[in-house]
Amino acid sequence: MSNSEQITDPTSYKAIWNLAWPQILMMMFHFFIGFVDVWVAGQINPNVQAALGMISQTSMFFFVIAIAIGNGCVAAISQSLGAGLHDRAARYVGLVVILGLFCGLCISGLGWVFRHVFLGILQTPEEIYPIAMYFLKIYLVLLPVYYVFIITNAVFRAKMMVFVPMRSIAIVAIVNAIADLGFGLGWFGFPEFGYKGVAWATLLSVAGGTIYNFSVLVGSEILVKRSFAPLRWVRCALPYLVKVAAPAGGTQALWHTGYIVLFAIVASLPFNAVEALAGLAAGMRIESLLFLPAFAFNMTASILIGHFLGAGNKVEAKRVGLRILGVACGIMSLIAIGFWPFIQPMAKFLAPEPGVTVQAAVYLKYNIISIPFTVASMTLGGIMTGAGATIYNFWVYSSASWLVRLPVAYVLGHLVFKDAEGVYIAMLISQAFQSTTMFYIFMRRDWYRFSMVKRKNSTAPAV
Repeated sequence: MSNSEQITDPTSYKAIWNLAWPQILMMMFHFFIGFVDVWVAGQINPNVQAALGMISQTSMFFFVIAIAIGNGCVAAISQSLGAGLHDRAARYVGLVVILGLFCGLCISGLGWVFRHVFLGILQTPEEIYPIAMYFLKIYLVLLPVYYVFIITNAVFRAKMMVFVPMRSIAIVAIVNAIADLGFGLGWFGFPEFGYKGVAWATLLSVAGGTIYNFSVLVGSEILVKRSFAPLRWVRCALPYLVKVAAPAGGTQALWHTGYIVLFAIVASLPFNAVEALAGLAAGMRIESLLFLPAFAFNMTASILIGHFLGAGNKVEAKRVGLRILGVACGIMSLIAIGFWPFIQPMAKFLAPEPGVTVQAAVYLKYNIISIPFTVASMTLGGIMTGAGATIYNFWVYSSASWLVRLPVAYVLGHLVFKDAEGVYIAMLISQAFQSTTMFYIFMRRDWYRFSMVKRKNSTAPAV
């Protein structure tokens, strides 16, 4: 499937699956990239693994704007195509690519100037400081390219060309694995550079994926001369992009900050804090694998909803939204049931120390129970993104994190249970709150009004 014209009935289960499975595979490649990086770093020495983990996790803050622009891109382009306004869609392609490159360069420059301050804020241990600084420098050099990579993948998803980002992520995964093993460990007759080789593997692989994306953009005539609109059009079109991207960026920032606070709550528990922290980290690794299909349904929802609302078809948008929600929750619930007997073995595999195994297993137990709620909120978040209603995601996700999860986690973890189980119960409660609130908005609120349907006083240009 390369474009929307090949989907005869976008509301069918077949169409939903045809959009979802390449994105599930794409998320599997994402997981594989991180797994290889961590494994190779661990083979070099623990300090390299610690430095890589620290920079990889905290660097997500650098990508907040790229992800936000990507969300705006999916909404604007998919709705434009749904409305049959192909010139407007083409111009949005040019706009988001230029905007992504510009923002990537700006953030890279700021990060470079304040790189020592950044590592200082993270309280980077002295023994890993030089390694962490090297990783940070390479990531900052790569940042503009990475921004373009993220945004061009969003362009292809908006156009329902889901096989292109799947292939580009596959290229990144393969190049990264070869370069990690080769330059990091000296396999295949390559020169061994240790942690520097791991850092350069990331740069080379992402650059390769970005080159592939650009070759498809140009070769398929998606990025053409008419994609670069005059400034007058940009001034009219940019407000809608910002309207969608700004709340999406705020959601990402507050969500990631919330996780940092959650780690602090776990780290300061009255009993077994160290084991709980290690168990949480191990459990989250398994969780990230389990939720790969859910991310794919999130992206599928944003694509289809954008196309239907662009065409002004609210009824079909809601219908396909409910259908995706049912498929996502059904599939993920079956996965949860199948995984339940393996909670203890998986926890022991990733965290062999007995105390940590117990903590990881408890985390996974509550996480598996929360799967229907988590998947529902993720899918509904994708629906709101496709509609351009990211402001709902911002308020609901932020409220669930800062007004429910964190206060309840502190009360249950520090005052009631006095261990990590109280924190995990709080996470379950927050997911239930988040999903039910999002479902209420989906069923009862006028979230359609955030789309660029053809009406008077529209916030986006017609062409």
